[in-house]
Amino acid sequence: MGFAASLMFAVSALAQNYSGSWKGVLEVQGMEIPLVFHVDQQGDQYTATMDSPSQGATGIPVDQVGVNDGMLTLMVNAAGIKYTGSLEGESLKGTFFQGGMELPLVLEKTVITLPGNPDLVTSDSELNALAALDEADYRYSVEDYFSKPRASSFQFSPDGKYLSYREKDENGKRHIYVRELSTNKVTRAIEEKEELVRGYGWVNNERLVYAMDQGGDENYHIYAVDLDGTDLVDLTPIDGVRASILELVKEDKDHVIVSMNKNNPQVFEPYRVNVKTGAIEQLFSNDDVANPVMGYNFDKDGNLRGYVKLRDGVEQDLYYGTSETGFELKKSLNWKDSFTILEFAYATPNPDDAYMQTNLESDKAEIVLYDLKENRTIAKLYSHEDFDAGGMGTSRKRNWEVDYFTYEGAKREIIPVSDSFKKLHRRITETFPGKQYSIPDVTDEEDKVLVFIQSDRLYGTYHLYDVAEDSFSELYNLMPQLKEEDMAEMRPIIFKSRDGVTLHGYITLPKAAQKGQKVPVIVNPHGGPQGIRDSWGFNPEAQLFASRGYATLQVNFRISGGYGKEFLTSGFKQIGRKAMDDVEDGLKYVIDQGWVLEDKAAIYGGSHGGYAVLRGLTKTPDLYACGVDYVGVSNLFTFMQTIPPYWKPYLKIMKEIWYDEDIPEEKAIMEEVSPVFQIDKIEKPLLVVQGANDPRVNIDESDQIVEALRKKGFDVPYMVKYDEGHGFAKEENSIHLYKVMLGFYAKHLGQKEIPAPIKG
Repeated sequence: MGFAASLMFAVSALAQNYSGSWKGVLEVQGMEIPLVFHVDQQGDQYTATMDSPSQGATGIPVDQVGVNDGMLTLMVNAAGIKYTGSLEGESLKGTFFQGGMELPLVLEKTVITLPGNPDLVTSDSELNALAALDEADYRYSVEDYFSKPRASSFQFSPDGKYLSYREKDENGKRHIYVRELSTNKVTRAIEEKEELVRGYGWVNNERLVYAMDQGGDENYHIYAVDLDGTDLVDLTPIDGVRASILELVKEDKDHVIVSMNKNNPQVFEPYRVNVKTGAIEQLFSNDDVANPVMGYNFDKDGNLRGYVKLRDGVEQDLYYGTSETGFELKKSLNWKDSFTILEFAYATPNPDDAYMQTNLESDKAEIVLYDLKENRTIAKLYSHEDFDAGGMGTSRKRNWEVDYFTYEGAKREIIPVSDSFKKLHRRITETFPGKQYSIPDVTDEEDKVLVFIQSDRLYGTYHLYDVAEDSFSELYNLMPQLKEEDMAEMRPIIFKSRDGVTLHGYITLPKAAQKGQKVPVIVNPHGGPQGIRDSWGFNPEAQLFASRGYATLQVNFRISGGYGKEFLTSGFKQIGRKAMDDVEDGLKYVIDQGWVLEDKAAIYGGSHGGYAVLRGLTKTPDLYACGVDYVGVSNLFTFMQTIPPYWKPYLKIMKEIWYDEDIPEEKAIMEEVSPVFQIDKIEKPLLVVQGANDPRVNIDESDQIVEALRKKGFDVPYMVKYDEGHGFAKEENSIHLYKVMLGFYAKHLGQKEIPAPIKG
């Protein structure tokens, strides 16, 4: 359960019958918030923890447990929570105090079990027996693809004196190290213990920040630490709250700006936090829960310059402010519109200029220079006929000169603008022909550039470019065990849907297919689904599947991002319908090309992709040989009812994208496209995978489908990891998943018909 250490008190007056788990529901502003307290006795000492199931938070430490005159008192100091209650039978009747509120709260004695129905879960021994079916002596193992790189996440300190990186130890823990470039002295700055470090960065030349949650619950805390590992401070010491970094402010080296839903679990507010002392200053009150702020815009000095407010659940209002005028409404937008501040234009004399990504005057998003005070476009800077403009880069060193624009078509493209960047672009592309590059980091003086190189066959290599010496040096090959010449080709494809829409995607072809042999195929719809897309590059899943002789098909079906507003919105209210047709049409296309076997197609995906698996097996039961559902939705009604509290302000938008059960016609569609109501149509084998602490797709979504199929007599392997959330983050769990998945494919795709690449 991830119990954190808490202060323990000897409370002799505490009666034995206070021990156990106590569950109740708070009613706050029309919301119901379930809470669970666990009181545990060890001799004459007691500890307690609190769970907030609606936020996926478990094991929040209770700092004080006491009894006075028959009243039990529980206090969570960091969150300002106090509960007092008296025992009456199997109930505690009392009062909950927080933030000036006093609310009645009755707690009933309860037995707390693991999330979901553990009786449905397949034992590890059975799963391992399935995994053993992938038994041939292959050149590459699952570990070769999914063991996390020994080193990764390289970053410069701002002054370029240090290089930080993650490095894995013999126990699989990925600590953060700092190397002094002049001496090569290495120091461990951040130790990863039981919980995973989810991300990190430099806040100044001496101090790092990082994020960590509990068991995948996504309620992140932000921590700061000196580069030598000392002076560790929890900057957001409030359990049950989700924190994230909004801005690392280069011009203010003592502070970061974080976002937290501290005051209300449904909305987020910005705070300036001192990275040394942990002192917190709230910068803005997001107190209109019905119409909350959904995004904040800060300038390079950490000043709040604008924000976007949700209105009536589906509209958006952009407010922009100056110190003289305060915040004023500048644009009223439909949520489908794009009008986003990429960054403020510090190179122009007008302090109100900004670079915007917008589709207000075009179908494809373009980048414009915009005067926010006068509310007018100054100049259109970049657009592409077929794809959304993606982003841009500027040079802080060279007075914020524009360096490049980007877009993503079949591959990610960088369009150099400044003379300095044109030279760098030319040097990189000449040195690494046929590869894609990105620039993860550059020193403040721009004398050292970190370059990341990747392709469809290369997992990735980091290189240091020394500007003065005009030279590249390889820092690290993330996956040296995976040889480029052994990897499969990821080929961009373009085809027409059954109703004439141009669709894009990718087919990863194993060696046998490249030599003209038809192979089994794994159809892999992406998650999201709105605004997400598949991309060209190294895909460990597709490469693993190719090593076993399977092709992988990825289709950017309507509702995917990057192809313009019309393409995106044409998929609204079409999830499980035309969006699914597009996937089927992609499969037909690759079959017609002679690449894959018509009767050997599996379907696999995560999140929305997991839903697509279940929908595919019910919509076209004869099309697929088997399916793997990974944290997928099975029931659109319960999915909408169990979303995390911080998604609730966007429920209307979700209903516009998916469906609205309050509209009779759409309720009928929801029943039609919810796989749990179409169980009788599933005829093919299914593997189901779930993280027990998933706050987005509740474990009940997987339990429902497994239980219903088991009642039909289906043998449905069901993998649940109780220390994971929405997708597996822990290395050992991912490796176990893919081993079981390969065994499942070996059993149901007839892999042995395809000559395997044997270890040389």
